[in-house]
Amino acid sequence: MNPIRFSAIALALVIGGSAAAQDKGTLNPKPLAPLANPDDPRLAAKELFGRRTTPADLRPRSIGGYARGCVAGAEAIPVDGENWQVMRLSRNRNWGHPQLIDFLQRFATRLPSVNGWPGILVGDISQPRGGPMITGHASHQIGLDADIWLTPMPNRRLSRIEREEMSATNVVRDDWLDVDPNRWTPQHTALIRAAAQERSVARIFVNPAIKKALCREAGADRGWLTKVRPMWGHNYHFHIRLACPAGSAGCSDQDPPPGGDGCGAELAGWFTPQMLNPKPGKPRPPLTMAQLPNECRSVLAAPDGP
Repeated sequence: MNPIRFSAIALALVIGGSAAAQDKGTLNPKPLAPLANPDDPRLAAKELFGRRTTPADLRPRSIGGYARGCVAGAEAIPVDGENWQVMRLSRNRNWGHPQLIDFLQRFATRLPSVNGWPGILVGDISQPRGGPMITGHASHQIGLDADIWLTPMPNRRLSRIEREEMSATNVVRDDWLDVDPNRWTPQHTALIRAAAQERSVARIFVNPAIKKALCREAGADRGWLTKVRPMWGHNYHFHIRLACPAGSAGCSDQDPPPGGDGCGAELAGWFTPQMLNPKPGKPRPPLTMAQLPNECRSVLAAPDGP
């Protein structure tokens, strides 16, 4: 997509939700109040999905598109693994399609040999039944998206308060034109390269300044750069998106990314004055259930899973 045409959408993704990646969580999350009329067709779907705290007891399935769908039979990644720790536990967004959860665990286990980090810090994946979120992301709806912090997992278990309040590392300069050389490292390049080289990964989203650094540092092997797509806001974390699992009827993949490494004029377009200082766009109205696949009603109504 032409980056200038994309500016309004990108700005909305950056500022449109109050639960940005670095917003603090809480040690005492409070349940949302019951809805007065949950059957109102005008009700935003996020109000319904945001109130489901357990997965649907259905066979695993990603339904719809990344920004317009839901997930059945979701699985939670354990909050602690040998090579990963989950952040912002109060959000209850560590749920995903079992294939994504398996991918994250396998990828984390590889990490010490990939770039020397002890492991990864996992940010938002999806809600227990996917769907739109009350705060934050436009995507992450079908259990195939995950945010990985650009901060190595420490060699100790983080406390609950640290998981709710510590910030990831912002690796981009204040002028947004390039990475901060005091924070960006070869380990970051190796991390993102390894993720992009995974066959099941369809896309990786990074801040345009990070894409610029990756283009500069990739070397002769540049095929993996095709999957790495610029997107504002991804300066503290990068976003992994898996392709729809094989045989997932009703799961909608994106079109393949454009060919080439994306390091020429396409990337330069992200650093124009129009893109760096976009005019605020009009917020899109929230999705209703009528705008989601019909199967998502069954996902909402299904009994609680394990």
